[in-house]
Amino acid sequence: MSAVVAVTRTVPAPAEHVWRVLTDWPAQTDWMPLTRVRTVGDSSGHEVGAQIEAWTGVGRVGFLDTMVVTAWEPPTRCEVLHTGRVVRGPGIFAVTALGARHTAVTWKEHLDLPLGRLGRAGWPVARPFVRAGLAMALRRFASYAVRH
Repeated sequence: MSAVVAVTRTVPAPAEHVWRVLTDWPAQTDWMPLTRVRTVGDSSGHEVGAQIEAWTGVGRVGFLDTMVVTAWEPPTRCEVLHTGRVVRGPGIFAVTALGARHTAVTWKEHLDLPLGRLGRAGWPVARPFVRAGLAMALRRFASYAVRH
């Protein structure tokens, strides 16, 4: 079963700038709570097939989120496929210009719920926390994008 969660945030910055900052994978470490992000290999992460890893947690307690870029459409859309043990399924960053100085950023996840029936039963409880985490990250991103 796939569960969908999405959040949108308006950023007071031009779309091209927002795109560049949003897809600077290692810099996501600066605005994504409790997460360190890196590209794998020699890739910048800016092409289909690029691999990205994100460690979410504190110290050694957490999980590794492995991803492969499946769509790269600058400056409007990037899709990844989460391939890790905990997080699986497609994720999307969509960037929409709202005039010359404002941009909407949508972060959408189609999560393949783990743990079978237990995961499906627990999703109604987990969903608000997952959504709140994405919303917090996009709030932090908006501030970060304005400063950088």
